[in-house]
Parts: sequence; C-alpha cells; structure tokens
Amino acid sequence: MLACAPFASRPAVKLALKIDVDTCRGTREGVPRLVEMLGRHGAGATFLFSLGPDHTGRAITRVFRPGFLGKVGRTSVVSHYGIRTLLYGTLLPGPDIGRRCAAILRGVRDAGFEVGIHAWDHVKWQDGVGAAGEAWTDFQMALARNRFVEVFGEDPRVHGAAGWQMNVHAYRRTQRFGFAYCSDTRGTHPFLPVHRAEIIACPQLPTTLPTLDELVGLDGVTEATVADAILERTREPRDHVFTLHAELEGMKLAPAFERLLEGWKAQGYELVAMRGLFSGLDLAALPLHTVADGEVPGRSGTLALQGPAFLPSPSTP
Repeated sequence: MLACAPFASRPAVKLALKIDVDTCRGTREGVPRLVEMLGRHGAGATFLFSLGPDHTGRAITRVFRPGFLGKVGRTSVVSHYGIRTLLYGTLLPGPDIGRRCAAILRGVRDAGFEVGIHAWDHVKWQDGVGAAGEAWTDFQMALARNRFVEVFGEDPRVHGAAGWQMNVHAYRRTQRFGFAYCSDTRGTHPFLPVHRAEIIACPQLPTTLPTLDELVGLDGVTEATVADAILERTREPRDHVFTLHAELEGMKLAPAFERLLEGWKAQGYELVAMRGLFSGLDLAALPLHTVADGEVPGRSGTLALQGPAFLPSPSTP
C-alpha cells in the first residue's frame, strides 16, 4: 500500500479533464460551448458545479491577498467574467445557479459527461473554509450535496473543492458522504490523504498540470501561446488531471483549449472524465501522502497540496 507508483506505470495513458464551473454565466454560456467542443473531439470530462448562489462580486476582498492584483492584471478578470457577474453578491443579488440552470446541469449528465460537486457558494467556500470549523464546513457541504440530489436525483460520487481550498473537516466529510474519490488538491499522482497522521479513506486524484490562467502573462506566455506551454509539459506520456474553467476555456480561452484537445490527441492521450482514471486504479495499492497548504506559481494565496509520502509508525491507528 505504501509503494508510490507514478501514473505511467499503467499501460493506458489518460488525461482527465476536470471542469470547474464557478458562476451563473459560466454555467449558461461556457458549459454548453464546452459540451459541444468536447463532443466534436470525442473527449470525456468531469463537470463540477457550483450549486447555490453566485456571489462572485464578494471576491473583491481578495485584493488584499499577496499576488492577487498581479493575477488580475495578467488575466483580465473583467473580460473573462463580465461586469454583471462581478457585481453579483454586492450591488446585484446573486442568482441561484442550481435552480436557475438545473436543465443545463442535467443536460451535461444526459450527454454522457460525469458530474459532481464544486461548491454551494464558490466565493464563500474559497474565502472561508481555511479558517472554518466543523459545523460551518459540514453545513456548506450538506447544502451542496442536497442540491445535487435535488437536481440530478442521485447521490454525488465526486467532489472538487473551489479554489483547491480544504480543511480537515472537509477531508473527513468527503469520507462520510461516501464520495468515490475527490480532486481537491494539487499534486502528481493519486493518493490517500493524511492530515496530521489521520488517514482519510477517500482517494484524491489531484490536478497535475498548471491551469491556463496561471501561465498567461508569466515568462512571456500569452493567450496565443499558452496551449503550447501546456503541451510541452505533457510531451512525455503519463496520466494527468487538467483543470479548466467554464468561464475561461468555455469562453475567451476556448481557442486555446481547442488547440490543447488537438495537441493531446496528437500526443496519444485518451481524453477522459476523472472516473476514467479512477476505474484503472488499484485502490489497495494507493500510497499515503500528507496534505498541507502551499503556494503554486501564478496563483494567489495558498492551496491544498499533495505532500510527502506518509509512512505510519506501528502505533499509528
């Protein structure tokens, strides 16, 4: 169980597409465009939905985080999200995504794509979970789970935390809710998370590649060249999880994403939903790794990261 094997040890080389859907506009405009694009390329994907109110405008508090203003300047937030979305939760009431867009959400599942939970309130989770206690965390996750069941008529199997933000209560809840697996972290390969010597029995399939918005504007990378920067990182074959956003790759960055789909197919990857990676895992052989907050180049603040391998002592329960 403790042997740490990379993705490439398995014969099939797969690249799982994880699509985070943060906003009402992204759900209404970006999601249908991505469904159409993925269908043309014969690609699978996992769509993770924000299911409650769109309070994107409240993210203005992030202006005080180190690196946030630099990211805003590099990625042109207004052009990606639109003025109206950036006022939701402040000057405009936040629309209820799960109720207003329920038909779109079900249409994604009915088109054959995997669906799961991103958050109830994306901004509230991303900005609050790090310092939150058990009751707050359980309530937010229960809201999202209950709305998922209301929309889809079935239990969710996968969770991917907004902004890769987690706490120990959230890790425990992924286990209690019975998720088959989660993608809440950034890392290199699938693992079982360990938080301060506590093993969480819910596998993590971490995001293994940088996102497009983390690369644009750094080291001379532009929107026209960002796909090439990612393809260079996937030139050597091994399984990957790539996270994209309906508000970016489904809208302004759609040409770059289409270039990625073409490039990955040329590199020999099978483009799958995360369940396509999960189904090939030997769960009994998953390594244990610590999880902790850390920084990722091109993204402000700290994120949940896959840490060193964990070797339990004989006394560890």
